[in-house]
Amino acid sequence: MLNLIIFLPLLTGLLILALPASRPALLRWASLGGAGLTLLGSLWLWFSFDGRAGGIQSRTVTNWVPSIGASYDVGLSGLGLAIIVLTALLLTLVMVYVLSERERVKEHAFLFLLMGTGLIGLFSAQDLLLFYLFFEVALVPMYFIVGIWGGEGRRYAAMKFFLYTRAGSLAMLLSFLALYLGTPGTGGAAHSFSIAAVAAAQPYAGTTAAFWVMLGLLLGFGVKLPTFPLHNWLPDAHVEAPTEGSVMLAGAQLKMGAYGLLFILLPLMPQTVQRYAWLLAALGIISLVYGALAALAQRDLKRLIAYTSINHMGYVMLAAGIWGLTSNLAVRELTLNGAAFQMVSHGLLTGGMFFLVGILGHRAGTRNIDAFGGLMSLPRFAGLLGLLAFGSLGLPGLSGFVAEFQVIGATVGVNIWLAVLTVLGLLISTGLYLRVLAGVLMGQKPAELNIQDLNGRELWAIVPLAVLSLLLGILPAVLLEPLSNAVRSLAALGR
Repeated sequence: MLNLIIFLPLLTGLLILALPASRPALLRWASLGGAGLTLLGSLWLWFSFDGRAGGIQSRTVTNWVPSIGASYDVGLSGLGLAIIVLTALLLTLVMVYVLSERERVKEHAFLFLLMGTGLIGLFSAQDLLLFYLFFEVALVPMYFIVGIWGGEGRRYAAMKFFLYTRAGSLAMLLSFLALYLGTPGTGGAAHSFSIAAVAAAQPYAGTTAAFWVMLGLLLGFGVKLPTFPLHNWLPDAHVEAPTEGSVMLAGAQLKMGAYGLLFILLPLMPQTVQRYAWLLAALGIISLVYGALAALAQRDLKRLIAYTSINHMGYVMLAAGIWGLTSNLAVRELTLNGAAFQMVSHGLLTGGMFFLVGILGHRAGTRNIDAFGGLMSLPRFAGLLGLLAFGSLGLPGLSGFVAEFQVIGATVGVNIWLAVLTVLGLLISTGLYLRVLAGVLMGQKPAELNIQDLNGRELWAIVPLAVLSLLLGILPAVLLEPLSNAVRSLAALGR
């Protein structure tokens, strides 16, 4: 089933390319059907996953390039599965959102479906070369989506996005090659790309070379996270991308860096991460505070939400640093659970926020926060914006609180000053979300602002994200139980 889920989006995209362009409705429904079946398949994998057994499940291993020790090796960890379900959900909701709006339907649907295969394959890959292949497959469609369907500055934003992420992925590839050369192979190959084999070999541990290998991985994952100072591409890409592009970029693509940080860097180089843990913690704290301050200074709602992603994903980098700064198993589990929870929570909350901001900008012709006010009169829009904003600022009962509380709690147990700075970032982000709510919903509605409330199609695209955020806030065990074994294994590394 996992192999079907990986390639079903691509197969659907190829089918759409073969269908007549003169029937756009058929193309749209076919793309929605392919994405919906992918979501159903991912849910089947979710309910089939044995959280108590742990390890890599639903695994397929077959020779890919045997002469160099590369395998088609895919399988599911608890976190990988959670992000796969999130990716399939967002892909389906994006297809619902654009069901009747986009031109050049063939190309548009194909690129999103191709990206879906790249993302699901990446979160399943157990081979470094396969991980890199899927990384690139997920990257290329976003370049065209921003460049073709984006705003006035789309070409500049698309070029900047591609150059940043390409430079990061090449640095990551160099580190993968170094790890490959330092790992003995099996079955006639001199070396191995197997993630399990590299983790067992621990090449370069305790040497100066290990820092440079780690730096390459940090560049690759840090650009996609994104972390300060590698974030510069993100605001432009979000501002110029179409709404559905921003949703996939924030909800799924940023998880590529976070997933690599936790499930590639930590198990492959635990000693090196422990040695330079302060660097990771510092990058996390700077991203937390800087992202919130930069968001506070923005007037464009889309750019504002983009900067909050730097703030929110800073918790993941901080969690990796906290993991390295302590050998206490309970504290490590707490911080890694928080980071993993943050990845899913951010996808739900920020994905929903980008849907709402995109709809608002499309109807009003502007996204400047000063142009709005009094939209409390639109109950469906106001209700969803309030729920998603309160979830993003970490209100108890919503998923954001569960994620951030765990990371902050673990940080308190390691260094009180790091915890104080983390709370400072949280306070700033609370202020900026309250400012958004006050600016958009409260006050006098401008006379020239005459916009309608959300329609049924838009509600179908956004409500599932809000409901899931509420569900995870009330019943976090729904997500924490499948994560538990994977997190426990990571927590025990390098002790």
